[in-house]
Amino acid sequence: MTQPPPPPPNQPPDPQGGFGAPTPPPPQPEPGYGYPQQAPQPDPGYGYPQQAPDPGYGYPLGAPPGPQGPGGQPPAPPQQPYGYPAQPPTQPYGAGYQQPAQPPYGYPQQPPYGGYQQPPTAAVPAAAPGGGKKLSAQLQIVIAAVVAVVLIIGAGIWYANSGDGGKAEEAKGTGGASQGATGGSGDTKGIGGGGKEKPPANTRAKLTFKVDQPVVPDVTDVTGSWLTDKAYVKTGVNSIVAYDRDKGSVLWTLPLTGQVCGSSRHLTADNKLAILFEATKRVAPRYYQQCTEVGLVDLNAGKLLWSTSVTGGTVGDQKVRFGEVTLSGKTVAAGGSDGGAAFDIANGNPRWKPQANDQNCYDLGYGGGEGLVAVRKCGAYDAQYVMIQNLDPMTGAPVAQFKMPSGVKYASVVSTRPLVVAADVGDSAGDGSGISDFFSIDEKTGKLKAKITADADQYAARCRSTKVESCTKVLVGNGRLYVPTEEHEGSTGEYGDETNELIAFDLATGRTVPEKADAGDKYTLVPLRMDGGNIIAYKEGPYNQGGRIVSVDGGTMKETLLLENPGDKATHDVEKAFSPDYSEILYRDGRVFMSDMMLSKPRASASPDDKEYLAVSFSTH
Repeated sequence: MTQPPPPPPNQPPDPQGGFGAPTPPPPQPEPGYGYPQQAPQPDPGYGYPQQAPDPGYGYPLGAPPGPQGPGGQPPAPPQQPYGYPAQPPTQPYGAGYQQPAQPPYGYPQQPPYGGYQQPPTAAVPAAAPGGGKKLSAQLQIVIAAVVAVVLIIGAGIWYANSGDGGKAEEAKGTGGASQGATGGSGDTKGIGGGGKEKPPANTRAKLTFKVDQPVVPDVTDVTGSWLTDKAYVKTGVNSIVAYDRDKGSVLWTLPLTGQVCGSSRHLTADNKLAILFEATKRVAPRYYQQCTEVGLVDLNAGKLLWSTSVTGGTVGDQKVRFGEVTLSGKTVAAGGSDGGAAFDIANGNPRWKPQANDQNCYDLGYGGGEGLVAVRKCGAYDAQYVMIQNLDPMTGAPVAQFKMPSGVKYASVVSTRPLVVAADVGDSAGDGSGISDFFSIDEKTGKLKAKITADADQYAARCRSTKVESCTKVLVGNGRLYVPTEEHEGSTGEYGDETNELIAFDLATGRTVPEKADAGDKYTLVPLRMDGGNIIAYKEGPYNQGGRIVSVDGGTMKETLLLENPGDKATHDVEKAFSPDYSEILYRDGRVFMSDMMLSKPRASASPDDKEYLAVSFSTH
């Protein structure tokens, strides 16, 4: 469910959440993966005023050149990072953003992913998430009639681009059914391809190794896994462990003072990793410690190169607690409810840290990789708003910023270059996914390029609401946003043939492109990462078939098989224990690795047949 906002300044953290929380409850599936949130609230809309101080939605503060204020005065510069006095924005709500004009009733809207135009008034039932419900014959006839009308009236009609430099495009996702044109749009030249992953001579894989689960006294987060040329590296208990990627034998173990409580999704070119960990080991009866230590690990050598902590901000002389960490260039950045800090990757020296005047504006966290983007929460406790700031990673100075719309409590960074942010506006998603809309933002000016409304009933991307860099099942590349649909019934309509598609949105316009990738009956596509202009995806298979790894061309959306796991029951049972919703899946060079993210105390009644593993690997080698 949605996490509550942080407490007012100088108040203790919520006893039921935040960092340094009391004993975690019994293991539950992570919120945001199919579990309902609180009842959806009506979207306040973008034309409603909100409480001051509240700069306009979409207003690129400090970005537009030329006089903007009364008397020809220039606009206020972007809000400064830690170490600078925080100045709340003063621009009026709605400044700089103009809602795209709506076409008249009956005018064709944007083309759906299949390439055909669907009138906005067509009452075609959306595919139910999870699928499995066969439509009645009468309903199928109604749908067929509607589709026929659509093809007659709307085929070949495209919604012309009416946006200009000062307007942002808004589009709604229309994927979710497997019908529709599958041909290319004719404009995919230069898009896709260039990936390093090639199909081996034999794509059939075998189970190469299994890593036993360590015994833990209580719920223990072991999120984090990485690949190098020689090793598969996985978070353990009070440690990080590297395994030979072919044999599974331990190459090195890095002991830590406490449990890993955060890690970067990104590595440096020479395999250095930023982590967060606890200063002391967990002891009964309270199995937690505060997450205060920041470190840099050399994954080639298995060494902790440096570790540090900071004080300041609203916690005074106490250590600042962090919730997540990332890296970009020569900077490691960590954020949380106490604020954000950054460190020189070479020696751990602070670049910036929380200041005493940060009560009304603090960094929840950062997105890293090619750029460094901060998600800041600002304003009084009862009138908070979220800012997205593209930062200079060396100084923390904002390059450009964008104010999220009213009703956004948290935001997640999907990509820093190009800049794409996900949010649940007004808790309208209603499915715990943390996403109602994606925002394509110009990272140089802070202007909104496109807002993509992703119907939570149709799309399967997930973001943890209180984590800035935690989104799964969504990728950015080729100037596109790639999102899978939820499962729905396949071509036969029978139980067990559920399937889905991988849909692409143009980040410049927000509209779906005609090309899509069909998983095929009984399979579900889960995008894992970009490989050049291609998408590496896991295809979850039926009960009698192993899962597959495929490469999908990012332009044509055509699929190439890279690996297929065994389908025998014993091996398949091992694979099926690692659900894509609750596990980490990595693929590289003919090898796929699957691992747990959360461990719990073993059940006393568990039988040998119920043995669980921390990680497993399949390989074509």
